[in-house]
Amino acid sequence: MAFDPHDPATVRQAEDGPATSPLSGTRQQRVQRLQVGLFGFAAMVMVLGLADIIMSTAENNQLAGTDELAPVTDEDVPPPPARDPLAEAGVVPELPAEPEVTPTSTTTAMSPVEAADVPPPRQ
Repeated sequence: MAFDPHDPATVRQAEDGPATSPLSGTRQQRVQRLQVGLFGFAAMVMVLGLADIIMSTAENNQLAGTDELAPVTDEDVPPPPARDPLAEAGVVPELPAEPEVTPTSTTTAMSPVEAADVPPPRQ
């Protein structure tokens, strides 16, 4: 077989060493690169398909879940309990259960009924 310089598939025989292959590699190497590329392409298509399935299922579940739930109002949610983290940690000394109120001569306490009967001040 004669050497054709325009055919990259031919293998050159070095003058003083083993046979060398052209830049594109041997036929087996080209087939292996093609297989790896096709496998990578198929894997990416499958990953994108799986992501699309997951996103559409999550969207459907989110839409279906909002229809089933009753609206939450402020009356349904109990107020959070009063917390004093410093007292729970023992940093603050114990305070008396009921604070002592000292009446002053300038203020008078009104019941809620009396406060409602008082007209608003003029401006």
